[in-house]
Amino acid sequence: MLVQRWQDLTFLHWAVDPDVVAPLLPPGTRPDLLAGRTYVGLIAFRMRRLGPFAGPGMPYLGTFCETNVRVYSVDTAGRRAVVFRSLDAARLVPVLVARASLRLPYLWSRMRLRRDGDVVTYTSRRRWPGPRDATTALTVRVGAPVAEPTELEHFLTARWGLHTRAYGRTLHLPNVHPRWPLHRAELVHLDDRLVPAAGLPAPETEPVSVLWSPGVPVRFGAPTVVR
Repeated sequence: MLVQRWQDLTFLHWAVDPDVVAPLLPPGTRPDLLAGRTYVGLIAFRMRRLGPFAGPGMPYLGTFCETNVRVYSVDTAGRRAVVFRSLDAARLVPVLVARASLRLPYLWSRMRLRRDGDVVTYTSRRRWPGPRDATTALTVRVGAPVAEPTELEHFLTARWGLHTRAYGRTLHLPNVHPRWPLHRAELVHLDDRLVPAAGLPAPETEPVSVLWSPGVPVRFGAPTVVR
């Protein structure tokens, strides 16, 4: 249904109690656990050439910065996925289409991504529909490539779909992409209000995982109903 490329991604993750996440998930899903814990992710990146079917994607409307807050789910069929609590994006038209079609919680924001050598900075300030003080400023220093992901790194990044609630049904939307080319990274600076704005506890500790990736091409398939 959709093609796109995710580029210049930073993944920050914190452990969170599954009882905090469970009420935020759509019916038919539950928190996905690793050693009894689940996680909340703050992921910043550049979307490139989002477009329909197998086409080349749209160079302007389909290219924009995005930062999402996500948690991890598994459904009654055993499909492990993500549930987005918010998706801030810098293009209004894709925001409106995603909200109307799949009821995804996209929000229009003013955003910027800058790279200076191995230092990458992402900034975001929400425009609509709010809250207007939902902002983030995030800087990482990219480190060495990951030869073999740890069990936790695999759990957090090897996700092949999303769950969402739309039109009274819980849907699973699958995706395919190559294996992530991951790098470990150092968190240089973080001033974030997106996580608490998404209904999750504001992180009070350093993230348990900081990763960066140059990106991958992605294809999304048709949604199916979760029974």
